[in-house]
Amino acid sequence: MYAAPSSVPVGVDPTRASIARVYDAALGGKDNYEIDREVLRQVATKAPEVRDLAWSNRNFLTRAVRFLAQQGRITQFLDCGSGLPTAENTHQIAQRLIPDARVVYVDNDPVVLAHGRAILEDNPHTHFVAEDIFQPGKLLANDEIRGNLDFDRPLALLQVGTLHHYTADNADDLMREYIEALPAGSFVVIAHFFDPETPRSSELAKKMEELFIHSPMGSGRFRTADEILSFVDGLDIMPPGPDKAPGLAVCDHWWPDGPKLTPLNQVEQCIAAVVARKP
Repeated sequence: MYAAPSSVPVGVDPTRASIARVYDAALGGKDNYEIDREVLRQVATKAPEVRDLAWSNRNFLTRAVRFLAQQGRITQFLDCGSGLPTAENTHQIAQRLIPDARVVYVDNDPVVLAHGRAILEDNPHTHFVAEDIFQPGKLLANDEIRGNLDFDRPLALLQVGTLHHYTADNADDLMREYIEALPAGSFVVIAHFFDPETPRSSELAKKMEELFIHSPMGSGRFRTADEILSFVDGLDIMPPGPDKAPGLAVCDHWWPDGPKLTPLNQVEQCIAAVVARKP
């Protein structure tokens, strides 16, 4: 069993910050409270562009799901820690390319579940399931998940912006349990707060980590490249761009839609991504 304080459901309690609501606030959404916005204000004292973490994460998700549907021929998606529904969710991206693609979102926040189920009421190929993503054994045994995804065929496991909220040191064991349950040909997609291990960016990453963990949200670990890559140990890592060696990349540099006309700011260099295939 794995445990993380940040996995305790917050629900509608306006005195406790919610991971989903903080993310919503960072993206400019309206489904958040003052306590959630306070988390961003605290981190912004050291990193004024803190909201760019959420946008880099979100834009990477769009490109990664598009790749999985177009190039990976993936028709099933298990999206862990889906958060509050916004524009361009996993099912919208995938089903635009594959109309009958099946998507199961997993979250244990009752507000997220209520919003998601209401929006997807008329979508027979997309479902919201209540489980703790940091309890993979229980999640993978869930009848609703098993009833809507075929674990005998390749699927995509999305951990986009989730694992940095699991602050213990055994996150690689947690991911190994997930990966062992995936059939060959499946993909794992991860976006994670990142310590680039360069003097300037590493200092900023450590400051943001300290502020996130001691904020009302209580989580937000910035891991190194080696630590993040340990989550996909034994898998075939996809190259993050043309003429690039397989490996980890800053989210904004993972197969961007076009050239970057301006350099990334320091915050944008502190969230990274990897996509890997199970052989």
